[in-house]
Parts: sequence; structure tokens; C-alpha cells
Amino acid sequence: MSELSRTDTENLLIRLVEIPSFSGEELNASSFLAGAMGTLGYDRYEVDAVGNAVGEIGAIDAGRTVVLLGHIDTVYGDIPVRVEKGEDGPVLFGRGSVDAKGPLATFTTAAARLGSDWAIRNDIRLIVVGAVEEEAATSKGARFIRDRFDGEQEATPDFCVIGEPSGTTRITLFYMGRILLEMKADQPMMHSAGPSPGVAITAVDLWNWIGGYADCYNREISKTFDQLRPSLREIRTWTDEAMRDLVWAKIGIRLPLDFDVDAFLEKMWLWIRDRVNERAPAPEPPHVRDTDAAPQKHHFGDEDLGIEICLHGYEPAWRSSRNSPLVRRFLAAIREQSSVRPRFVSKSGTSDMNVVAPAWKCPIVAYGPGDSSLDHTPNEHISLDEYWQAVLILESALRRLGES
Repeated sequence: MSELSRTDTENLLIRLVEIPSFSGEELNASSFLAGAMGTLGYDRYEVDAVGNAVGEIGAIDAGRTVVLLGHIDTVYGDIPVRVEKGEDGPVLFGRGSVDAKGPLATFTTAAARLGSDWAIRNDIRLIVVGAVEEEAATSKGARFIRDRFDGEQEATPDFCVIGEPSGTTRITLFYMGRILLEMKADQPMMHSAGPSPGVAITAVDLWNWIGGYADCYNREISKTFDQLRPSLREIRTWTDEAMRDLVWAKIGIRLPLDFDVDAFLEKMWLWIRDRVNERAPAPEPPHVRDTDAAPQKHHFGDEDLGIEICLHGYEPAWRSSRNSPLVRRFLAAIREQSSVRPRFVSKSGTSDMNVVAPAWKCPIVAYGPGDSSLDHTPNEHISLDEYWQAVLILESALRRLGES
């Protein structure tokens, strides 16, 4: 076990939060974290080909592998990094303190506290990843790691923990799925007092159709996580130099478990064809099987009204079992370190669990300190007492897993 104190763990988190790492701009933070892993005694550490910070403890050919997959990128926002005295102890403010550098630093320090000798003695390999672009639809870092451990290049992991804030005594087992849809429509420029509706109405009508589809799907469903949940994220209009009016809209759709995306897209395709009164053959409805496919663009219509649909960011929903060796070790560790009863959590968002779980199919949970209601907010902050407790809980859970 490494002599890594609470102060040491806090200093690592504070420094990591101090380094800006917006999605696509993570290199400085990844380089810092990889270097810190070396200082903390990791056996191998690097910034990999896509920019992930990756550190390993234990033999490469160990009998069991645990991947601790956090993310090092953040959404935009400049929150002055500082530690303040809170009602229940010191609090660290800063972008990413909760989502998700707190969980990532928890992974990094808990693994270091166990150390290489412990890992070799128990024939286990701990791999900590600070993945890039989790906050983007690409999830580039997680997809790269998923494909590295594909059963051919390297064996698939035996266990995986995703670094997301759940609170120290809660374990996340379920994330909804997602698909992103962008629509661009254009038609000849016209006066607003003319007889034809403006091009903006095309986006409104598509949004209303999707909303109606969701209402029908959800009619007999009361549980939020079993519902289809669309959201209109952006919409804008303009006129280009060719004197065509254009509208662009972005729609996100949260997907329940086992939702038939292909059937939904097929019905939407029929609606779009009717909308443009298309006479020429329409593009075939897409099949969203390959979650890594580049954005799929599809064109409808003619000079009177053209519609382009772009689909991307598809990730299926995932639910993990409550009764796995990984969950049981976490429950025991929480009971050891806290008097608060452990709880399971479901989340309406997505995480890198959606990316790796369908491929690896190993026991998987999401865990990390922090209040997820503070994700992406201007007031993002984390309790340092909670962070330290999470380090001890994760260390205990990994120890139990390794020594069992």
C-alpha cells in the first residue's frame, strides 16, 4: 500500500481541476495526469494515441483486469478554482470538480494506495483511464479503450467502473440511451406575408411529430426511465447568399431500454417524405447498428423544399445487474466506510457505460463522489470530505475484489 495521504489526494484533485480540459482540448490535463501516475508508482503510464491519460498497476498478463474508466474533459465554463469552508467541511470549486475530475482523481489515488506489490500478489491488473471527449457526442476516448480491449488485441476486462458522480454511498447501474438528430431545411426566399409558411415551420412540424410519437409511446408508461424523452436543444434561421431561407434544429432523444430505434426512424422517414411531397426515390431509412459510424446525412426533397437529416451520437440504454461480484464488493465497502445505507441509482443521461458495456458485457457500475445536480452548473463544487471517503470506499472495494 502506498503512503498516499489525504492531503496528497486532495492536491492531485485540485491541480487536475486547475488545468482547463474542455472537450477536444484535454492534452495538458492528460499529460499532467499521466505524469502524476508515474510519480504515484504506476507500473505503466502514457497519453495514448487519442489523448487519453492511461495508467496501469500490476502485470500485463495478470489473471484479472479491472478498468477504471473516468473522463478528463469538461464542458465549457470558467469557475475560479478555490477551496472554501463549507457547512460540513472544505469544498473545492472549479469546472470539472464534480463532472468528472473528482471521480477520476478518486480512481487514480485509490489504485495508487493499493500499489503494484498488492496487484502482483493478487494477480490483478488495474487500468485507470482519463478518457477524452466524453462530454461530446463522439466519446472518442472510451471508444478507443473499448476497441483496445476487444478480446483480440487484449482480453476484455473482467470488471469495469465508470467515473461519474453518484455520491459516496450510491452506485449507478442504469443509463438511458440517446440519439441526436439535426435537421436543416431550405426553400426559396419569400416575404413573410406570402401565402406559403416560412421555412422555420418545417423544424417546428418535425419537433411536433417527434413529440407526438413520444406521447403515444409513453401513454401507458409511468416510470420516467422507461419513457421516450425528446428535447429541442437548438433552433435557428437565416437567409444565404443564394437567396434561400434556411432553418437548422438539433433534437436530442433519450431512449429507454430495448427501444426500437430503427422502427422509429422508418416512421419518421415516411413523415418527411410526405412533408416534401417527394416524387423521386427517397433515401433508405438508416439502421442504427454501428454506434461508431460517422454522422449519417440523408437528403430529401427538391428546390421547392429540401430537408437534410443528420443522425449521430447513438448509444443504447444499459442496465447492470444488482447481483454481481463487483456490486457486492462495493456494497460491503460502503458499509465498512459509512453509516449511510447504500443505494442504487438510475440516470436519465448517458455516460461511457453506454459505450463500453454492450461490447464488454462484464460486471460494470458507475461510481464517484459529488452531487450530480451540480454537473455543468456555474456553481460546480465538491466536498473534499466526500472525496476522501470515496477514495477509501473504492480502495476497499478493489481490495475485496482482488483478494477474493
